[in-house]
Amino acid sequence: MYPFDISHPIKGKASVEINKPVDEVFRFVGEHFFDNYPKWALEVSEFNLLTGKQVFVGAKAKQIRQDQDEKVESVFEVSEFEPPQKVTLKAVDASFRNTYRFSAKAGQDVTELEYSFEILELEPFMWPFEHSIRTAIEEGAEHTVENIKNLMDEELDCQRLTDRAI
Repeated sequence: MYPFDISHPIKGKASVEINKPVDEVFRFVGEHFFDNYPKWALEVSEFNLLTGKQVFVGAKAKQIRQDQDEKVESVFEVSEFEPPQKVTLKAVDASFRNTYRFSAKAGQDVTELEYSFEILELEPFMWPFEHSIRTAIEEGAEHTVENIKNLMDEELDCQRLTDRAI
């Protein structure tokens, strides 16, 4: 028997609070996903839109990611788009899914952004590496939410500088 359940996805999840209203965070991450994704996914070396810039269920993009010393190409599509609560992307040619969830803090202009990455099916030759893969996925999820928060904070700082100059 295996020390893990191969029938369940391998999932990493992380969340962060962003000091902006949920609609604004959703607009940056969800509505402008195709513009902003390469800014927070620093491992993406090439990114091509296959159905235009608009985000909708069925919209597709192709990416090439630098994974250690290898280039990994994949095509993914938007499988769920529920403003301002959720955006899910699912690989067309691989077995992964990304989900971004947005929730407003009651009475505050603060958004909790939760990101999860799932490998839906692990190839048998990868089974012995399941623990290492899970650790890498969890670290990647942490980096993703921190990168998004930092980008949104930088955007806010730029806005403040512009407002002062006016």
